Amino acid sequence: MSYFSSRFSNRASYSALLLAVLLTVSPLIARADTYRSGQHIEPAYEGWRPNPDGTFSFMFGYMNENWEEEPDVPVGENNFFSPGEPDRGQPTHFLPRRNRFHFEVVVPSDWGDRELVWTLKVNGVERKAYATLKADYLVDNMVIASETGSLGAGTSSPESRSNTAPEVTVLGDDIRTARVGEPITLVTQITDDGLPKVRRESSNSAASLKRRMLTPPSRITVGKVNGLFLSWNKYRGPGSVTIDPPLPKPWEDTRTDANSPWGALWLPPEIPEDGVYEVTATFSEPGTYILWARADDGGLYKDRYITVEVSE
Repeated sequence: MSYFSSRFSNRASYSALLLAVLLTVSPLIARADTYRSGQHIEPAYEGWRPNPDGTFSFMFGYMNENWEEEPDVPVGENNFFSPGEPDRGQPTHFLPRRNRFHFEVVVPSDWGDRELVWTLKVNGVERKAYATLKADYLVDNMVIASETGSLGAGTSSPESRSNTAPEVTVLGDDIRTARVGEPITLVTQITDDGLPKVRRESSNSAASLKRRMLTPPSRITVGKVNGLFLSWNKYRGPGSVTIDPPLPKPWEDTRTDANSPWGALWLPPEIPEDGVYEVTATFSEPGTYILWARADDGGLYKDRYITVEVSE
């Protein structure tokens, strides 16, 4: 065998070995910081905004490090605020991954320079979020739209600055009754100003879909598809809640096939002509539940809650 053929053979063998190693190690690397369950949750202080009556709203969210596990953590030693009242209306059910601007806590006008601390302990790991009225944490609509991915990095426009949050009304009583396994109907009406403009139509051609699959977007910040949608989810409660038909996810599920505005192929759903959405909710266990409705136009959102007392 000549020097050149020997060198080529060695190089080919090395390349084959390197490819085999990469094929073996790559899935392990990909899974190294990705978990289905068993991980902790990072509570997050998103910022504050003033209210017309002189009070202030502290805005919180969280990062659930799991892709599938949705922990339930009752208000108590593992889920509390301090100082003062430990129950400030925080969730006890936690959806997967990043959930920004998930809820607000109102504090009085004389709050001053004090801290409000949210402590959360999940899967043996305790984390805290510290809220203050420092000027650096002041939030307005443009900050919300930017942080959630509605805008490009550092961009704005007259359209985005004039956007207002959707209006959402849950028709019927704020307190309902239900039985385990028997669905109840939730009727929700949404109105919106049509801003920001929808980035994608509600349907798409096979060619366009294939093109987006083969050319995933390149982003330096989180990206979100603008389009009005409604989402219903469990906020508190002892068992699971099934919403039918399934609605878009309000959390940042970035997987290609995810039913989430952060998914690469997500399309905004069709909007009913009268703005009225009807779904059912079915409960797996008896107890007191709080259900959370969010209307989101891509840039801004509005939340509503109802309580359901579920019996056997």
